[in-house]
Amino acid sequence: MNARVTIGELGAGLPANLFTPALARHEERLPFTVRVATSERQLGKAVSLRHRAYGRHVPALGELLRQPEAKDNEPGCVVLLAESKLDGEPLGTMRIQTNRYAPLAIEASVPLPASFAGCSLAEATRLGVAVGRVGRVVKTMLFKALYLYCVEQGIEWMVIGARAPLDRMYEGLLFTDVFPGQPYFPLKHASDIPHRILALEIDTADARWRAARHPMYDLYVNTRHPDIDIRETGFRFGFGMKQAQVAAGIAA
Repeated sequence: MNARVTIGELGAGLPANLFTPALARHEERLPFTVRVATSERQLGKAVSLRHRAYGRHVPALGELLRQPEAKDNEPGCVVLLAESKLDGEPLGTMRIQTNRYAPLAIEASVPLPASFAGCSLAEATRLGVAVGRVGRVVKTMLFKALYLYCVEQGIEWMVIGARAPLDRMYEGLLFTDVFPGQPYFPLKHASDIPHRILALEIDTADARWRAARHPMYDLYVNTRHPDIDIRETGFRFGFGMKQAQVAAGIAA
């Protein structure tokens, strides 16, 4: 699309968090796809990459992530997978959980403030990307996919637990502290490693990024990426009872 008009011009009067491909200023193709995993093979790729990525930074936790986790298969959860178009190699993965059916995993460790009561929430966990420059690009697109998923699902807040120094990345995306001035919290689903709890309000994200002249604004909001497909199919994986029981002990 080459029409040089802004979302504001096309979408006057629409909700602030509304994003549709028709409102994008231009279109860009990627050398990889980002999709919701909908097969055992795709989940296997995500789990393999998850294990390797955590093994590089948190070896003890990485060892626990060799198999699918129970939460991978729970209602309200989706596993995103980025795959190379060239050879199908897995390049990135992230799991998204909403609180539609159950509290977020993070709430088992840290009760959220009363201001979040009754709100629709989403938590991103198990982020893993390939090493090198391609991994940095994939990570950026996984976060765009997370944002689009939240918009499509009517989510009000993204809630993130981030260990240092990754918490600075979320600060850069204008996430704010859920517990200002308080120390990091150990999270059960992350081997009790201390994490900082941050959140981003979806309804105001567009306006905040635009007002801040955020370098990712054009990429996240004004560019349509057909290779990102976050449509949820309702597919549930069929891994066996033994695997599910093993996974239940390490679910996050």
